[in-house]
Amino acid sequence: MSLEYLAQKRTHPARTAAMKSIEAVQNGDREGWLAMWHPDGLIQDPVGVSPLDETGEGHRGIEAITAFYDNVIAPGDVRFHIRESFACGNECANVGTITTRSADGSVGRCELVMLYRVDDEGKVLSLRAFWEFDDLMAGYF
Repeated sequence: MSLEYLAQKRTHPARTAAMKSIEAVQNGDREGWLAMWHPDGLIQDPVGVSPLDETGEGHRGIEAITAFYDNVIAPGDVRFHIRESFACGNECANVGTITTRSADGSVGRCELVMLYRVDDEGKVLSLRAFWEFDDLMAGYF
């Protein structure tokens, strides 16, 4: 399922935010991505304890979200292939594959589920990404 297809599906605030988030990441649009977030937003990517989140409590607030972008997203080239998207309430679950290319040219790939929750104005309240860190690391070649 392409981003274009998802954009043509029935408009839903959480899906719209999810697709804009993905596009901003893929385009390296730091300011556009940060502008999407509620000031007290929460990122858990991946959910739980990992080398990206040693406490497992996530990254809360715009300062922590900015640091996440600068330290995790910005150093590489990140691409998403979303195969399925389910939107209901103020949330959207996207199922797909993430592919990252690091500065040294190595590529990692893994499957993931991303859950976005938005407020009534469409600001992202939370992004919870379910993927296995070891799978991404094993996928580097």
